[in-house]
Amino acid sequence: REFERECVTTWKYRPFLPVREDSKIVSLHEGGTPLYSCDVLAEEIGVDELYVKFEGGNPTGSFKDRGMTVGVTKALEYGADVVACASTGNTSSSLAAYSAKAGLDCVVLTPKGKVALGKMAQAALHGAKIIAIEDNFDKALKLVRRLCNERDEIYLLNSVNPFRPQGQKTIGFEISDQLGFDSPDRVVVPMGNCANIWAIYKGFYEFRETGIVDEIPKMTGIQAEGASPVVNAVKDGADRVVPVENPETLATAIRIGDPVNGPKALLAIRRTEGTAESVTDEEIVKAQKMLARLEGIGVEPASAASIAGLKKLVDMGEIDRSERVASVVTGHLLKDPEEAVDVSEPPVEITAKYDEIISELGL
Repeated sequence: REFERECVTTWKYRPFLPVREDSKIVSLHEGGTPLYSCDVLAEEIGVDELYVKFEGGNPTGSFKDRGMTVGVTKALEYGADVVACASTGNTSSSLAAYSAKAGLDCVVLTPKGKVALGKMAQAALHGAKIIAIEDNFDKALKLVRRLCNERDEIYLLNSVNPFRPQGQKTIGFEISDQLGFDSPDRVVVPMGNCANIWAIYKGFYEFRETGIVDEIPKMTGIQAEGASPVVNAVKDGADRVVPVENPETLATAIRIGDPVNGPKALLAIRRTEGTAESVTDEEIVKAQKMLARLEGIGVEPASAASIAGLKKLVDMGEIDRSERVASVVTGHLLKDPEEAVDVSEPPVEITAKYDEIISELGL
């Protein structure tokens, strides 16, 4: 119990969170994730000062836990019996865990065969009712929104829910807090359904408006090349996000073609004079390995998109070397262990002889 009292969580920022009844708070000690100073990676990428915010340190291994602690708490306040979501994986893992903690039933719609094994395992073990549809995430979201609109007892907890970003904005709070209540020049974020970039912007905005920090960083969003509708809108100077049909990328967490929070992402980027860029799957894998092998930080592919995008923007001259950059990596390596094995060198198999080991090592 002493640890529980001292543990730094999302609820450190309770005055900024829209919850009425503290007795209803559902928490698994989310938040308080590391902000790593990555000097070796900074030199490789070409910036003077780089920090990596590791959201894989959350209870279910992704940033989604920050939103779920607030969202599931609100579900209890509203008297819901069932919570539901559509998911590419991390949302389902998080919702399943928090609903189990709250004693609520959980329904998850996923695109069949498109969710990483680590995430499916979490949702299943926590007892969620998983329904796999023969279509993509965008269709799953449309169906679950209809379900929740027509059934009052089922509470929707996708990022279209206004309370999810209220929890996720604490990423911005923590980055500034961990930097001595200062803001970096730029924050780089992977974008799927695009709630996170908006939420982090909102966190810095609220801290600025209350006088805690002086500046809001340039919000910079990164998408996979095969699922980049927001990037297209930014580059085209468009006022709306045109969906991408049949989005495809190995970064399953951001394989979304019609992000419901796309308009908010555009606002966050443009209000802060930020930018957006897309990266190939090959660039994502290269960044994933670079982060793991230079800094010891293991992330799933979608998380590595922010590192890949940062490097690409530096190489393009869009980001100056002198900038103080914080890159958010959103999910743990073990969210998608199969991909990690597939892109890594296979084990060397030899007989159990010492001389053969010496020979293999070239000693």
